[in-house]
Order: sequence, then C-alpha cells, then structure tokens
Amino acid sequence: MIRKGFSHIGIFLLTSISLLPLFILYRLADVLYLLVYHVFGYRKKVVRENLSRSFPEKSPAEIEVIEKTYFKYLASLVIEIVKMKSISKKELNKRVKFKNVDLVEAYLQNKESVLFCSSHYGNYEWVCMAIGLTFSAEHFPIYKPLTSEPFDNWFLKMRSKFGNHMVSMRQTLRAIQANKQITSVFTFGSDQAPPKDESIYWTTFLNQESSIQLGIEKIAKKTNRPVFYLKTSYVKRGYYEVDCVPVCLDPSKTVEFEIAELQARILEEMINVEPAYWLWSHRRWKHKRPAPQESHRATDLV
Repeated sequence: MIRKGFSHIGIFLLTSISLLPLFILYRLADVLYLLVYHVFGYRKKVVRENLSRSFPEKSPAEIEVIEKTYFKYLASLVIEIVKMKSISKKELNKRVKFKNVDLVEAYLQNKESVLFCSSHYGNYEWVCMAIGLTFSAEHFPIYKPLTSEPFDNWFLKMRSKFGNHMVSMRQTLRAIQANKQITSVFTFGSDQAPPKDESIYWTTFLNQESSIQLGIEKIAKKTNRPVFYLKTSYVKRGYYEVDCVPVCLDPSKTVEFEIAELQARILEEMINVEPAYWLWSHRRWKHKRPAPQESHRATDLV
C-alpha cells in the first residue's frame, strides 16, 4: 500500500514535469547526467564491460568517450520519455521523420499487413508513438509489462495516446488472430536477450555469443507478412530519422533463423556506425551459450 502510494506521487511529479517545454527539460537532463554518471555511477560498470567486449579493438580512452556520450544521451532519453505524456502530434511529427514510407504503404494500401522490427536504439518510445501517426493501418506495438501496476498503467496511457494498441508480449498470437481481418502493423522490440529457456538461436553479435529473440520470425513465418526494420538515426538532440528497411518480403521462402540473423546484422551495423545511442546499460549478455550440440549457430545457415 505504501509502495503504491509512492508510485502515485512519482507519477504526479513526472506528469507535472512533462508539461515543461523541451528546452527546459534538456537543461534538467544535463543535471541528471551529472548525477547519474559522475555522482551515483549508475550501471557504469555494466556499460563499460558491455562496450569493452563489443569493441575489443578500441582503446580505454575511446571506450570512455562512447560511455560518456551514452550517459549524456540516456539522460536526454529519460526526459524525452517523460515528455511523452504531454507531447503533441505536431511536435512529435516534427521530431521523428520516416524514410521510405512508400515501401510499407504499398502493402498497406493493398490491404496487406506488415511487421516491424525495432530496437532500443535512439528514442524507441517516440518512434513507436509516431508509427501510429505515420502509417495508414492500425498499429499494435508489442511490450513487456512493468512490475509496478501504477507505472505500467501510466506508460500504457502514454504509449496509446495517438491510437496505438499496446499488446503484452504474452498476448501477441492472440492479438494477431483477433485482428487478422484488418490491415495492421505489429511492432516488435527484438534486441533484448530472450529468457534462458527460450534462448534457442545463438550467433555472434558485437563480437560476443548472443541469443536472439525469435518472436518476429515465428510470427512472420506463420503469417507470411513482410518484415521491415525501423533503422533509427540520431540527427541531433530531440530529432530522429527512421528508415523503413526491408528485411524479408516473403518469409515463406526463408530458412530457419534467417530472419533473426538478418535483423541482428542490421542492428549491429547501426551500432557500429553510432554506438552511443543503443541501450548499453541493460544486461544483454547475462545468459551464456549452452553446449554446442544444444544450440543453433549462424553457420547453420550457410
């Protein structure tokens, strides 16, 4: 009861802060960066370890530059997510621009549903919100519910404010079946590690053995919906460009794990070009690959 009370106070404060204009919020982000990085050192060890293992060719000085840039961006990202509560359609459309929309619309206008791969790169929350304002189909983002019910409800309302229909990851198949008569876009976050018991496919990703989520591949092969990757670029503070990159337009012709491998390679390329804007503070490599006979490797595709 006490914990829920603190949650409601926190939600009230965050809602109030979101009403401030972004130029003021970014000043708060600068202060937040100093506190998170220099005072509290939030997950600094995790970030440095992830970066060092992902870029073994870089010097400690180069790793530190990426690390600091990442934490500065993370502070801005937190503020931008809070701003979701009050951001207008006009403001969001100005700050998130999509490229190659026509490639996706060619399917949607023909009443064919599509699947989007996304990742925790750039402002994934703004991108997800903006999809509902950009494409001519109902949008169903797949999400993982938060453990705090008050905060989960608060986030659901924010994420749904522009017509997005949020779907809990455990309800994905049910939602697809329930909405199979309408033209839709389902968006999957595909870069976090799957649970240990669901780590079936392993490949080398950022110089490390990595398990890959198979949710979007399973859905793509089951429904034969074309798959596009939302390739996000950080333009400048508060501005993003999202390229709709075809991953697989006919999943029925792919071999097992091919779609999973393709999406991993696109994300890896994004990170290698601009490494600071991926979510380095999550423990992506907490699970280890099992014995070779129990796992599948990228070489199986060759």
